[in-house]
Amino acid sequence: MAQIRKICCIGAGYVGGPTCSVIAQMCPEIAVTVVDVNEDRIKAWNSENLPIFEPGLQEVVESCRGVNLFFSTDIDAAIVDADLIFISVNTPTKTFGIGKGRAADLKYIEACARRIADLASGFKIVIEKSTVPVRASESIRRILTANTKCSLSFQVLSNPEFLAEGTAIADLKNPDRVLIGGDETPEGQQAIKTLSSIYEHWVPKNKIITTNTWSSELSKLAANAFLAQRISSINSISALCEVTGADVGEVAHAIGTDCRIGNKFLKASVGFGGSCFQKDVLNLVYLCEALNLPEVANYWQQVIEINNYQRRRFAARIIGSLFNTVTDKKIALLGFSFKKDTGDTRESSSIYISKYLMDEGAHLHIFDPKVKKEQVIQDLSHPSISEDDPDRVLRLVTVCADPYEACNKAHALVISTEWDMFK
Repeated sequence: MAQIRKICCIGAGYVGGPTCSVIAQMCPEIAVTVVDVNEDRIKAWNSENLPIFEPGLQEVVESCRGVNLFFSTDIDAAIVDADLIFISVNTPTKTFGIGKGRAADLKYIEACARRIADLASGFKIVIEKSTVPVRASESIRRILTANTKCSLSFQVLSNPEFLAEGTAIADLKNPDRVLIGGDETPEGQQAIKTLSSIYEHWVPKNKIITTNTWSSELSKLAANAFLAQRISSINSISALCEVTGADVGEVAHAIGTDCRIGNKFLKASVGFGGSCFQKDVLNLVYLCEALNLPEVANYWQQVIEINNYQRRRFAARIIGSLFNTVTDKKIALLGFSFKKDTGDTRESSSIYISKYLMDEGAHLHIFDPKVKKEQVIQDLSHPSISEDDPDRVLRLVTVCADPYEACNKAHALVISTEWDMFK
């Protein structure tokens, strides 16, 4: 079994940074280097103010940064030195071309594979950590094979993350499972054992699941699709409750006490957000369409449709409660991140609720304890939100420093993120 002494992680975002910080803390004999092309992000990782907020992350980073955990923009040197390379770059939904609005854009994955092929020598274990469509590792393998020098040999593994933002450090230190997929060849199984040995520093062996590569990739998409489905399911029931007089909280409790169902992800809300759920469900929809499974694709598309419906319905209820007009009225919006205990705003329902209210001419006063003003303005100025009128954000949006300022003399108070301080 290969001895791992140096790890490189390409991508210093919400997955790569926390994951490799915990690996460094739990494996003090391994040098872990996290690299990124974004100089400002790397500077933040090396500072007192980390680029992302996650409970417990600061303490983990400070315990090993500069000892066996390093953050750098020198990607080439890290690739050359590493025994094991995590690819943890963004895989956004395509905004153009074939698969627009559904398929994952793999250009950053491809760029990483080509860079590794160009620079690496010796034996490398390359691991896709990013959320990718099924058979993406085959693409990585083909790129490496086509460009490989005689001095380079490799194995490609799938090791998807199952982190929930807000509890990522706890999830990493005490995971429900660690999933590793690889080739069913002797070399592939040896690579799986090598990666497993790293996780075995702190994860019990019975929690480490090994599969073939395709099962690992599909398991990640399916897991997020099932979680998103539960949220859309209870949100659909919340609409029914509101017109029948039932209490959705009581209904959710009654459902959740059935051990076959369980009580997780049965809290009605304004819809799911974050970087994974919508992207992964849409990716699953596109995969089903591409494989000529239209009925399956339509089934999963409805999870997205209900989520969008819930956002529109929530905004409509706000407008309806204010005599069907919010024009020039002050609306206090508390919470802008997609969930509590994170500063991540990607696909946050607050963005879409803000859009619908701005469409009606409301003046929004927004407060979130972890989202910076610049991020709020950037999200609301996106062409899909600002309706090609970014100046309306300057006219209609005020980002406040505290919740009391936001609520002062407001016509309505909207709690869109379940931060504990709002309870």
